[in-house]
Amino acid sequence: MTKYIETTGKTEDEAIAAALAALGLDRDDVRVEIVDRAKSGFLGIGSIPAKVRVSYDVPDEIGTVAPAEPKPREERSLREGRRPREERRPSAPREQKPREPQKPREERPAQESAPRRSVETTPVAEDDAAAVQVRSFLSGLLEHMDIAATIDMGVTAQGNYRITLSGANMGAVIGRRGETLDAIQQLTSYSVNRGRSDRLRIHIDAENYRAKREESLERLALRMADKVKRSRRSMTLESMNAYERHVIHTALQDVAGITTQSTGVEPNRRVVVLPQ
Repeated sequence: MTKYIETTGKTEDEAIAAALAALGLDRDDVRVEIVDRAKSGFLGIGSIPAKVRVSYDVPDEIGTVAPAEPKPREERSLREGRRPREERRPSAPREQKPREPQKPREERPAQESAPRRSVETTPVAEDDAAAVQVRSFLSGLLEHMDIAATIDMGVTAQGNYRITLSGANMGAVIGRRGETLDAIQQLTSYSVNRGRSDRLRIHIDAENYRAKREESLERLALRMADKVKRSRRSMTLESMNAYERHVIHTALQDVAGITTQSTGVEPNRRVVVLPQ
């Protein structure tokens, strides 16, 4: 059973946070629909708060069975103070058959997940011109953002550069749902690949955010797949960027009885999980 609540706030994020606090759920456990976007108005006049509708799934309630009304014969016996004939008649004891041991329940295929493999890297060489360019651009960008961060860099066997940022204020580097981190990665990739004939792949992470986000998306994908298999109805996830949609598609590509597809246009493109 799906239920929903509607909450308001100065911004969409505040309205969503208020709903999650009221429900006691995590962001990955709900689906959010923007009903009204926040409007600031003119000089504070005519401002409109943001309004969101947050949907969540709850188990179906089990109804109680009403007691059966007594039959006319039983009702007459009860009025005369006699017990019904069925109750007065002794019954032979039943032979109880020994219970067979229950077989352990098999795990659902959608709940199984392969162990995550870490990407091995080697330190970059001192004369690596691309690495020097990446470090120089990142240092200047972080300096403009007034963020002091340590830049650790390695290169994979395929020649891809993986950079890890660490420091005291990594929340500002990551941003809302990793949007700032994505922007930093795109700017760095554009700067390094400008004028190059062979494109270099740049992967930037901070405080292991991307790995944690991937695990969260994979758990969400498997939960949604399990619900779709039980209900036989498709489910649409919240809007995601291309990278996050790729994680969802990859997590469910080998799940039996499930298929996925993307719908909508950027930046509101979503993944739909369907029964096959």
